[in-house]
Amino acid sequence: MRSNKLVLTLFVIVPLFLFSSYHTHAQQNTPFFQKSDTLNKKRRNAVYITAGSGAAIAIIGLNQLWYADYPRSSFHSLNDNTSWMQMDKFGHAMSAYFIGKLGMDALAWAGESKKNQLIYGATMGWAFVTTIEIFDGFSQEWGFSTGDVIANTLGAGLLIGQELLWNEQRIQYKFSFSPSKYPEMIPGKLGDNTIQQIVKDYNGQTYWFSINLWSFFKDSKIPKWLNVAVGYGANGLPENSYNFGVHPPQSIESYRQFYTSIDVDLTKIKTNSPFFKTVFNVFNYVKIPAPTIEYRSNGDFKFHLFYF
Repeated sequence: MRSNKLVLTLFVIVPLFLFSSYHTHAQQNTPFFQKSDTLNKKRRNAVYITAGSGAAIAIIGLNQLWYADYPRSSFHSLNDNTSWMQMDKFGHAMSAYFIGKLGMDALAWAGESKKNQLIYGATMGWAFVTTIEIFDGFSQEWGFSTGDVIANTLGAGLLIGQELLWNEQRIQYKFSFSPSKYPEMIPGKLGDNTIQQIVKDYNGQTYWFSINLWSFFKDSKIPKWLNVAVGYGANGLPENSYNFGVHPPQSIESYRQFYTSIDVDLTKIKTNSPFFKTVFNVFNYVKIPAPTIEYRSNGDFKFHLFYF
């Protein structure tokens, strides 16, 4: 499955903080988890080196561990815009948004200018995921998907556009996952454990646009942390293909899922601790479990007391 690309974000995210931590731990003037008020060249260099080396390691590893197992071909394109009920496109946009946001935050932590945060940080996700798309174009198994690149661009655009318009992220791209029944129907195809299923099983994924109400009504008494979220998911993917390998064959209903829920903007929870501010910022991309209304494209409504 092409959703394996999402795993590669870990090769950028984890080294980014580990490498930066190692090279800046000895600094005494500014606590590690506190953002620098002015440009800290050691921090800035650590972030740029980490981002570059992390991306290079991920791409080299991908080439050796994934693409090497499949025949190469001349560069070609693939139109997969009607596949997976567009869940893969939401995943691409999420990857570009999240890695770009992480890049921006890392440069802000280093005291880099807002202009450079946008130029070099916010575009990091788009560049990384689109590079992987070029690899797909030279693989006989897949192909370069214009739809994927458009999704990458929309994810990065959501990040950059809000910074230019409002200087903040009023609409946050978030993710949640609930295990589905389908991995047991085709063992090994959709993941053998929860971690693998989070990446491989689109049926359990939900992508959210979480809107901070106070950001739009700053003179109101609305709690600063309160968000309203709308989500998208799908059931029965890949469409009508689960009968293969399933004994006895089962009829699977495929439908889209639309959600409305409440959420929390963790970055607006008051704390004087730079450490907790960092933790809240990093994990703010995860939608919290909350009462949720679900509408299915087959016409059904369902209420969840707590949906994740």
